[in-house]
Amino acid sequence: MEVAGYDRARELKAFDDAKTGVKGLVDARVEKIPQIFVSPSDNVEEVSDTNRADFSIPVIDLEAIENDPIGHEKIVEKIRDASETWGFFQVVNHGIPVSVLEEMLRGVRRFFEQETEVKKQFYTRDVTQKVVYNSNSDLYSSPVANWRDTFFCFMAPNPPKPEELPDACRDIQIEYSKHVLRLGFRLFGLLSEGSWT
Repeated sequence: MEVAGYDRARELKAFDDAKTGVKGLVDARVEKIPQIFVSPSDNVEEVSDTNRADFSIPVIDLEAIENDPIGHEKIVEKIRDASETWGFFQVVNHGIPVSVLEEMLRGVRRFFEQETEVKKQFYTRDVTQKVVYNSNSDLYSSPVANWRDTFFCFMAPNPPKPEELPDACRDIQIEYSKHVLRLGFRLFGLLSEGSWT
């Protein structure tokens, strides 16, 4: 249902120009959700058990990858099967310490909880930048904006200089990226093995 006098383009631009994102709306204690986030009732699908997809994402345990040649072969086979059948899979026991994962989450939370003026320096729609903070990458093309803000960094193959990263999560981003790159190379090797067997 279209709201009388509603100028979507103007509201989108005002929201984007503020560079405060959804967190800015929450911090401002908005009492009514802005219209750009409201889906017309005819587009809302009711979720029930009958229209919910039941499937199980393949989970691959990498624990035996180094010490067990038979386990190694089984892992390669599982990766090949998941890649051919699903196109993706989840890995567990991947070698990234839980402490690093937890600190990465805390670092991102610290970023979002910073003063607005600090975050604004990273706010951009230019996804060619190495550090990007914005709300809804598809803000101007999507029929309804999502209630979310996004922060991401391109850490490979050419990472930003440390001083270009936000203070709130700089050190953990660098450490986390090293672990993820190592895991990525390991998975590429396993995928390569699977393509030859």
